[in-house]
Amino acid sequence: MRRWNQSLMLLAAAVVIGGFDAVAGSRWTAFGVFVFLLAAALVVSPLMFPRPMTDEAARVASDDDGRPIVYWRPGCPYCLRLRTRLGRDARRVLWVDIWADPDGAASVREVTGGDETVPTVIAGERSFINPGVDVVRGLLP
Repeated sequence: MRRWNQSLMLLAAAVVIGGFDAVAGSRWTAFGVFVFLLAAALVVSPLMFPRPMTDEAARVASDDDGRPIVYWRPGCPYCLRLRTRLGRDARRVLWVDIWADPDGAASVREVTGGDETVPTVIAGERSFINPGVDVVRGLLP
């Protein structure tokens, strides 16, 4: 559930603030605020990322076809930036949500020295912490 916390808080804020503006008579302001906060809730939600896999499934798939694994968490601006800059190439990467998979979080802590810094990318024996999009594209088979 914590994966959706930021989105739910933004949605609640949209309803409350938009509702107060609507009651105060500012319908267009209420509509604008509601749409803006609703869009922000969508952007920080897990829906912006391809379907996440478990750490175990991602490692098996990566061993089979050599695709890199990106460890991420909802609401992370750096993960969102990587996801959006990858564009369609994001589908060619294996995504593991560390908030949904404790084994994925453990893999990140192992690479980063105890932190859960994301995005962390693992490709074969190499690992990258918060890499640029060019690095990730260079890892694609």
